[in-house]
Amino acid sequence: MGALARIGGRNSWIAIPAGMVCTAIVAALIWLSLPMVPVTIAWAGDTMRRATAPRVAAPPTDTPALRIVAGETMDCRSIYTDSLWNELTWQGKAVLDQSFDPPATAVTTLTEVLAPDVRLTCAWRIDGAPVIVTTLAVVAADAPALTEAALLGQGFACGIPDGAVRCSRVLGGVTEVQVVRDGLWMSSVESGWRPERFSDRVAAEVWG
Repeated sequence: MGALARIGGRNSWIAIPAGMVCTAIVAALIWLSLPMVPVTIAWAGDTMRRATAPRVAAPPTDTPALRIVAGETMDCRSIYTDSLWNELTWQGKAVLDQSFDPPATAVTTLTEVLAPDVRLTCAWRIDGAPVIVTTLAVVAADAPALTEAALLGQGFACGIPDGAVRCSRVLGGVTEVQVVRDGLWMSSVESGWRPERFSDRVAAEVWG
C-alpha cells in the first residue's frame, strides 16, 4: 500500500529543482522589467493628467470670416445655415441680389471712417424693395474702437461679446446691427419681414 501511495504523489527530488528553476525564471523576469518601471510610472502619470485636465477646444480653421479675410471669393449662400436659407427662400416673393455694394447703414460717416473693402453684399428684396441687406467687408485693426465711437452718439447700443464689437439700433422700423471682429465688418440693415434673430444667426455662421 505504501508503494502504491507514492506512485500518485509528488517526487521531492523533481519538485525541489523545478521550484528553484521557476524561482530563477521569475527573478530574471523581474530583473529584466526593472528598466520599464520609470516608463510605466511616467505613462500612468501622463494618462491621469490628461484625464483630469480640461479639454482645450481646437481653434476654428475654416469659417467664412477667415476665408473672406484671406481673400477667398464667397457667395451669399455660404453665410447662411440651411435652416436660415430655407426661411429666406420659402418667403414667396423674396429675391436675392448679390453684389459688392457698400453697407446700407444710415450712418454714412461710419462707412467713411472704416473705409471698408467690401467682399460681399446680400440684399433680399420683396416687390423690388430691399428688406434685408447684409454686407461683409474687410477693415483695419482699429475698426472696433472706431465703430463703437462712431455709433454710440447715433443712438446705438454697443457691447463687446466674444471679442467683437456689436452695436444695434431700431429707428423708424429699421433695425441696424453692426458687428466688427477679427478684421471683418458685418453690416445688417433690416426692415419689414425678416427671420427671427437674423443678424445673430448670420454672425454665428460667419465667425463660427
